[in-house]
Amino acid sequence: MEAYFEGTEPSRDQIVDTIHHGIVSGEIHPVLVTSAENLVGIDLLFEFIVDYGPNPLERPLPPLQLGNSMEPATDGPVLAYVFKTISDPFVGRISMFRIYSGTARGDQELEIARGGKVRLHNLFKLQGKEHHDVSDLPVGGIGAVAKVEDLHPGDTLRSPGIDAVIEPVKYPPSVTELAIAPRSHHDDEKMSTALHRIEEADPTIRIERRSETGETIMSGLGDTHLDVTLARIKRMYGVEIDATVPKVPYRESIMAAAEAEGKHKKQSGGRGQFGVAMVRFAPKPRGTGYEFIDSIKGGSIPRGLIPAVDKGIQEALGRGILAGYPVVDVSAELYDGKYHAVDSDEMSFRMAGIQAVRTAAGKLRPVLLEPIMKVSVTVPEVHLGDVMGDINSKRGKVLGMEGEGMLRTVNAEVPMSEMQQYAAELRSLTSGRGTFEMEFDHYEEVPHNEAQAVIAARADDDPG
Repeated sequence: MEAYFEGTEPSRDQIVDTIHHGIVSGEIHPVLVTSAENLVGIDLLFEFIVDYGPNPLERPLPPLQLGNSMEPATDGPVLAYVFKTISDPFVGRISMFRIYSGTARGDQELEIARGGKVRLHNLFKLQGKEHHDVSDLPVGGIGAVAKVEDLHPGDTLRSPGIDAVIEPVKYPPSVTELAIAPRSHHDDEKMSTALHRIEEADPTIRIERRSETGETIMSGLGDTHLDVTLARIKRMYGVEIDATVPKVPYRESIMAAAEAEGKHKKQSGGRGQFGVAMVRFAPKPRGTGYEFIDSIKGGSIPRGLIPAVDKGIQEALGRGILAGYPVVDVSAELYDGKYHAVDSDEMSFRMAGIQAVRTAAGKLRPVLLEPIMKVSVTVPEVHLGDVMGDINSKRGKVLGMEGEGMLRTVNAEVPMSEMQQYAAELRSLTSGRGTFEMEFDHYEEVPHNEAQAVIAARADDDPG
């Protein structure tokens, strides 16, 4: 540019050399706009990469997690990184990797850094849907092998004798969830297979079974990400999936202590059932969970039957005492009881434990708890006021703010129930310029009015 402003037109070689070194040094970050769908700019992109892009030998190795650093070289030991796994309907599982040093050759045996070995049978390159077999793959090359079950994204492949382990890519946490179910019950198995393969191919997609709500949860980086993933499942595996907003996994706890007698007595001819358990319930600090205290003395309940009382109490607490959500942060002290030498058994005392919870429920002042998420929202400064106002409207607590330049990051705690559609809301609020991360932090008591609405909705969903 200096030459241009001085009236001298730089030669093409000077331009290429300057931009090339700028890219290698990290001072220039070129941006090219293309459309693969419309075949616009593709040739220009490829030519630019060839003319201006760095030679693989000019670039340093990626950061190493373990081992000694080494210089990239065409000859010498192989160091490669597995960056993607895809499922091909004809070939099966395909693992794609990039060579950072050395030259990989067909049928060569390499180590997997975390343990095990792999032989590069049928080494090939991918070009669209076509597979091109290759005999070797030099440094900088992107290749693939099929049907190697031991390879996963993030693995380092290396020649025996070297200790380098490439730092795996850190994927951003999921921020959007959907509850999913197959449209047809006959597709349960097909959906399970499809989800397993999708999760392998895309490490930013996470699948979990949420036991407290009985839902299968798919989480990803945004609503568009999940929509595209569901469309892929339908296209590739022929499974139509219904997606809904997940239920919030509420919890219950207690605010008061109480004693209760749980009594189970049943006589229907022959041997009966008999068990009495005296239990003292008390609240515990938030987040400390359930505790069973055995204070039986003098053999009022045989030692072998005491675990049955604990089991019954946990079973009853799991069903809830206010709105059907699991009860947490409770201690249950078994301090007395009665048994019958013939009629008492494990079933009798399990039922006695259940009855003790039911008897005490009205005295324990149960409360509803909701999951609170720790949220970090990064937005341009011009949208800061709108975002903070929105967080306050969601019953959120702003904990602080940080940032530099034109971006600001707001750290807050917000109830999960208010954040389920936040990806779309933030996109609308900031014209697509805002991003956020979110993770579970703790449970907190739900305000009275909100709690009543949740309890009423629960009763409507489950009249029984």
